[in-house]
Amino acid sequence: QVQLVESGGGSVQAGGSLRLSCVASISTRNCMAWFRQAPGKEREGVASINSVGVTVYANSVKGRFTISKDNAKAFLYLQMDSLEPEDTGMYYCAAAHRPFSCWGNDYRYWGQGTQVTVSA
Repeated sequence: QVQLVESGGGSVQAGGSLRLSCVASISTRNCMAWFRQAPGKEREGVASINSVGVTVYANSVKGRFTISKDNAKAFLYLQMDSLEPEDTGMYYCAAAHRPFSCWGNDYRYWGQGTQVTVSA
């Protein structure tokens, strides 16, 4: 059974930073991504990374968030800086078997999420 387990969420003030981690029981060499869902809103893509390290970010987080992965350890990360109250939500790690075209909602495996709360 494939497992993705997120950690690193918490409560911070606006302008602060958090680093999310996701450990996977499968290879992270293919498409990996972070999604988030705010209360009362649909889940949205935050960032993705493909098999050769090319990254894509949502416009709302460009320049503030950085996605990375360590394939040897099967970890996915999301460094979040200059956090804003609008970044509040549950953050999910996701994995797919395809190596490219990683931006989008077509992911097979999902973690349970880690909560991020940013106060003004």
